[in-house]
Amino acid sequence: MADYDTQRVLNAQARSRTDTFAIDEGLRAYMLSVYNYMAIGLVITGVVAYFVFANAVTTNAADAAGRLANGTMLTSFGVTIYTTWVKWVLMLSPLALVFLFAARINSMSTSTAQIVFWSFAALMGASISSIFVVYTQSSIAQIFFITAAAFGALSLWGYTTKKDLSGWGSFLFMGLIGIIIASIVNIFVGSSALQFAVSVITVLVFAGLTAYDTQRLKDEYYTYAQSGGEAIGRSAIMGALSLYLNFINMFMALLSLFGNRE
Repeated sequence: MADYDTQRVLNAQARSRTDTFAIDEGLRAYMLSVYNYMAIGLVITGVVAYFVFANAVTTNAADAAGRLANGTMLTSFGVTIYTTWVKWVLMLSPLALVFLFAARINSMSTSTAQIVFWSFAALMGASISSIFVVYTQSSIAQIFFITAAAFGALSLWGYTTKKDLSGWGSFLFMGLIGIIIASIVNIFVGSSALQFAVSVITVLVFAGLTAYDTQRLKDEYYTYAQSGGEAIGRSAIMGALSLYLNFINMFMALLSLFGNRE
C-alpha cells in the first residue's frame, strides 16, 4: 500500500513537471507570435512612410507644386497630404481605426484581426511620413535603433522580473491621459517648452508601459491558453498592437527630443 501511494505521488509530480514544461513552451510560442506581429507591423509602417515621402517631395523645380517652410519642394500629392485638410485625416484615421479595432476584436477571426492590424500599421506609416521631411534620414535611423535597444531591454525586464507591475497600470494611464490633453493644448498654443515636456513625459510613460504590457501579456496567456484557438490568436494580435504603439510613441518622442532637423 505504501509503495502504491509513493508511486502515485511520483506520477503526480511527473505530470506537474510535464504540464509546466508545456505551459512554458506555449508561453514562449505565444510571446514569439506577439513580437513577430509587432515586427511585421513596424516594417509595414516604415515602408509605407518612406514610400509616401518619396512620392510627396521632389528635387526637380519643374515638378514642384508647392513648398514647405523649410524649403522642401512638394509634388501635387505632397501638397495635398501635407498642407491641406487631408493631413488631419491621415493623423486621425489611425486613432479611429485602433478604437474600432479594440471594440470589435472579440467578434473577429484571427485572420481578419491580422488584416486590420496590417491596415492600421500602413495608415500609421502614411501619417508619420512627414518625419522624413523634418528630420535627416541618418538621425531617424539612429533614433530608431536607440528606441529598439531601449524597448528590447524594457520588454525583457518586464518578462523576467518577479516584481508585480500591475500597480503601475492606473499611474501610467493617468500619465497617458495627461499627454493627450497637453498635446491637444499645444496644437493651439505652439509652445516649444510644452512640447519638450510632453516628449520627455511620453518617453517615460511608454517606457513604463512597455514593461507593464509585457508582463500583462505574459499573465494573460495563462487565461487565454485554456480557450486556445481564436481567443489566443486574437490576444497575440492585440498584444502586438499594444507593444507596437509603445514603440512608435517612444520613437516619435525621442526623435522630437534628439532628432537632427533638416
